[in-house]
Amino acid sequence: MTGKEYKEMNLDFSIILPILIAFGISVVLSPIVIPFLKKLKFGQFVRDDGPETHLKKSGTPTMGGLIILLSLVITSLFYMKDYPDILPVLFVTLGFGLIGFLDDYIKVVMKRSLGLRAWQKMLGQFVVTAVFAYYIEKYTEINNEIIIPFVGKTVVLDKWVYIVLLFFVVLGTVNGANFTDGLDGLASSVTALIATFFTVVAIGTGSGLAPISCAAMGSLLGFLVYNVYPARVFMGDTGSLALGGFVAGSAYMLRMPWIILVVGLIYLIEVLSVIIQVTYFKKTGGKRFFKMAPIHHHFELCGWSETRIVAVFSTVTMLLCIAGLLLIR
Repeated sequence: MTGKEYKEMNLDFSIILPILIAFGISVVLSPIVIPFLKKLKFGQFVRDDGPETHLKKSGTPTMGGLIILLSLVITSLFYMKDYPDILPVLFVTLGFGLIGFLDDYIKVVMKRSLGLRAWQKMLGQFVVTAVFAYYIEKYTEINNEIIIPFVGKTVVLDKWVYIVLLFFVVLGTVNGANFTDGLDGLASSVTALIATFFTVVAIGTGSGLAPISCAAMGSLLGFLVYNVYPARVFMGDTGSLALGGFVAGSAYMLRMPWIILVVGLIYLIEVLSVIIQVTYFKKTGGKRFFKMAPIHHHFELCGWSETRIVAVFSTVTMLLCIAGLLLIR
């Protein structure tokens, strides 16, 4: 074996290892955590105005995002010393995951259906985003740079323009991921593909994000074993908000926040469908633009099965990830 071949094999192993570690932790933890959540009666509340097929999901353990977070964090800790760039991504993932956990806990355990009050949730999200922005400005060499698509060159934005844009992108992505989590395996599948995209980009650009993106991929694949239809556990806001934080944090650390509009287009469509539905409802005195929002529920009420919707949305995301790679070549 030549030195070059050995180096390539070593690189391949360094990529696969965090995926395997996170996948293994996720698969092992799930059979332990799911019965525990059932025992504590951390079951999903299902709205009676939603699709009738969802009524049978009532009581399915939620807050399964803890499984994703634990496997991602444990795996990332092995690489923290040699890959310091994963720290801000890990922070923003955990920060939003904590907000989601509190929201789930209040809904499920304290039986307050709305969870955290709107101002409490928004305050928490602003604090996490502000700390992330401060870290980027103070402790990284990003210097308000954004990579321009196609040409690969960077542009330096005014500091305050950069920060305002960061708040808009991070909060939008987090809530987009939250809206996407409405069907068995949907948010998990879409985000696993986005994590795969970030892994390829991180390796290609030589950034130090590969371990955490690999860990995210592995933890989501492991979680999907129990989250695909018919789901035995839901991630809850604990998982969906954390995943949004991971996607936004990774995009910023790679200096390409705009890529979320491409690879995370499903997130954007889900958010826009809710905005359109609410606006149209108010403007027309109670009429609906979609049969139900977010838009995945619209397709359900049009007769699509959950598995078909997840397959289509995942395929679209996969194609968008390929397009994203072409944009940054």
